[in-house]
Amino acid sequence: MEKLSPARELIISFNATGAVRAARLGFVPVIVDVVDMSTSLEAALQQGAAFILGASPDKTRAPVQVNPYKIGLFAGEKARKLDTEIIIISEPRWGKRKEREKNCTLLRKGILEAGGRIEEIIPNLGAEIGKITGLKGKGVVCVSDTGGVAFDAAWQYQQDVVTGTIARTINLKGIQPAVIAAQRAIELARGRGIAVIAASSNSQEDILGANLIGQAIIDAGYLNL
Repeated sequence: MEKLSPARELIISFNATGAVRAARLGFVPVIVDVVDMSTSLEAALQQGAAFILGASPDKTRAPVQVNPYKIGLFAGEKARKLDTEIIIISEPRWGKRKEREKNCTLLRKGILEAGGRIEEIIPNLGAEIGKITGLKGKGVVCVSDTGGVAFDAAWQYQQDVVTGTIARTINLKGIQPAVIAAQRAIELARGRGIAVIAASSNSQEDILGANLIGQAIIDAGYLNL
């Protein structure tokens, strides 16, 4: 499939379908799911997580191809090489562990088959996840119906997928989360186009977040030739 030239372009798009199209065209997708997937993963990074990933739950109604089992294999192998454990963030937020386990059986299967070790399965609570368990040095995978699906779907076409939020965390406040997300995307893109994806077009938080991160990319001078 023909891809766009690696020009410094910026687009704002929506939903898992927008994430897939951006990935197929060679853009670096930035998944923005403010409540709570990308905020949970930002909190994990700020607390020293070794790596982060998003994944779809076992069942999704989104009209895109996802493969959480494949992401599980990747995460398990990466964690095994780093000799560390994996923390899974899953939903429902207020349910029991068994309910969260049922939501991510395919991801867990992939992790275990790759030789990975799952330490905990915790709820998707955004910036508060660091208060639940230690994340430093761990691999973290967030399973969610919007951001997780968008990340998963884009990742099937290319592994250069990142996340971003505008919500404050323990270490970041004000415009800082958007600036950090912009810097992360710019560093990964290395001159290619960037697509900031609002994980849900029904979420004003995601739409506003995507636009703020897009503006931060512009303010950083990335589009200046």
